[in-house]
Amino acid sequence: MRICSIVGARPQFVKLAVICRATAGVEGLAHSIIHTGQHYDRGLSSVFFEELAIPRPEHDLGVGSGSHGEQTGEMLKRLEPILAAEKPDWVLLYGDTNSTLAGAVTAAKLGLPIAHIEAGLRSRRRAMPEEINRIVADHLSDLLFCPTALAFDNLCREGLADRATVSGDVMYDAAIRWRQLAEERGGALADRWRRGEFALATVHRAENTDDPERLREIVNALEEVARTICPVVWPVHPRTKKRLDDMRVDIAHVTAIEPLSYLEMLLMEGRARFILTDSGGVQKEAYFFQVPCITLRDETEWVETLENRCNVLVGASESQIVSAAREIQKTGPWAAVYGDGNAGAAIMRALVSRR
Repeated sequence: MRICSIVGARPQFVKLAVICRATAGVEGLAHSIIHTGQHYDRGLSSVFFEELAIPRPEHDLGVGSGSHGEQTGEMLKRLEPILAAEKPDWVLLYGDTNSTLAGAVTAAKLGLPIAHIEAGLRSRRRAMPEEINRIVADHLSDLLFCPTALAFDNLCREGLADRATVSGDVMYDAAIRWRQLAEERGGALADRWRRGEFALATVHRAENTDDPERLREIVNALEEVARTICPVVWPVHPRTKKRLDDMRVDIAHVTAIEPLSYLEMLLMEGRARFILTDSGGVQKEAYFFQVPCITLRDETEWVETLENRCNVLVGASESQIVSAAREIQKTGPWAAVYGDGNAGAAIMRALVSRR
């Protein structure tokens, strides 16, 4: 049996690491990896392969950055001859990036069976590129692995119930496995930032970084939180840094640092008093670690996290962000909605049984 994973962005590498571990014990299974190059600098790509012991990709497309159309088009062009030659029994897709979209379209055109990991998520906002990617991937896939029961319900409403199953969330598998390693490794971050003494922030989505007014409101809010509530640590995404430089934004109180590796991020998430983010993955990891979360968006795919105010939506309003930060400790309890930490094994069993 041959499977082929298509990845290209930081969150996908974490999910891929779980699948690589799950495939290791399957006799007669060959697993190849195609890296599209959507994320390509070391802090967003190769460090993840090193830390999580992911095998070197058999194919690196080197697509790089560009507009959505340019990037996706290059992926389609470069993926087709590789998949046509490999002829895998399953093409595995992860999440909702342009790499996911390109993989789905290419594999479907070639008549190859497709499995989508993290299927069924919906924000109900078509202006969001990730929403388009995940809808297309779900409808082109032959097997849909849902991280939660609500994701499964979404697919049922779209007539895809016969292809869908609730597997649990592979990111939960990853978080519970590698968090302990992150603490054991320690390092300069562990020495400086003690549990419960700081807030952690991440901002990378285009809806925030490409809108100067939204980005300025967020920065002002983070500055106010750092000045009046607790220190704020902000690993700044390269795209966000460029926008801040272009806007000549002055950051006086927030501690802005370079992007973190996966293990460093787990360490900081687990130690934070609360988290401010526009990342879907970080929302979930906050939930896994029972750390209150403030989401800098107007909607979320991970609606389970909103129960009991474990996560609150505040958009990009400075006043709402600061107000939420003052009240965020009134949260919980956290329900177990993301599986039992064995999603990777469940996915592999399903793939093998349907080959």
